Amino acid sequence: MSRRSYDQYCPLSRALDAIGERWTLLIVRELLIHDGARYTDLRRGLPGIATNLLADRLRELEANGIVRREEAPPPVATTLFRLTTRGEALRPVVEAIGQWGQPLLAGTAPDAEFRSHWLVLPLERMLADHAPAAPPITIQLLTGDQPMLVETVDGRVAVRPGTAEQPTATLEGPPGLVMEVLVHRLDLATARRRGLRVRGEPAAVQRVAPAAVDSSDVPRAAGQALAGG
Repeated sequence: MSRRSYDQYCPLSRALDAIGERWTLLIVRELLIHDGARYTDLRRGLPGIATNLLADRLRELEANGIVRREEAPPPVATTLFRLTTRGEALRPVVEAIGQWGQPLLAGTAPDAEFRSHWLVLPLERMLADHAPAAPPITIQLLTGDQPMLVETVDGRVAVRPGTAEQPTATLEGPPGLVMEVLVHRLDLATARRRGLRVRGEPAAVQRVAPAAVDSSDVPRAAGQALAGG
């Protein structure tokens, strides 16, 4: 048996044989966010991992049919890592673990590492467009190492790195504060008092809300403003 195998006839133990090592699921997280990642992209998104350990984990993920590598054509001309179909099937697993871990963020040290693109999975999982018939909106997030965009696309919410020339609204502040506002655990007035800077249409934040929020909870004025009424 493998040196690290639990050697049990149990699907959970067999899964942990494949993905239970330190850093493994965080590599999967990066590849769920990026559509093809270079080795340097993975290093940037995994602060603290040793170069040799990342190489080892990638080899193990390849051997288990979770990751594949491909050579990108010029001008990129470098190796890209992607999830296989089997690897993509880990999305609900990663999202469920992230959801379970959400309450633990309260105990995170103030100087903990943060990368803006880590917002992609939790925000796309949690947020819904509560006025899908209205014109699309874009919320620009200025937090962490790079700007991010929260966009309504065909009735759903998509999150990606980038900037917009004329975003519907812009939120700027610490990641925890921005996140609390977007998931409606903190109102804008309180967030502003705590240092959040808001530009543009605050009503955009009311439209993009957790999926569990009934659309009737979205203030009528906010719905009218975002619909152009």
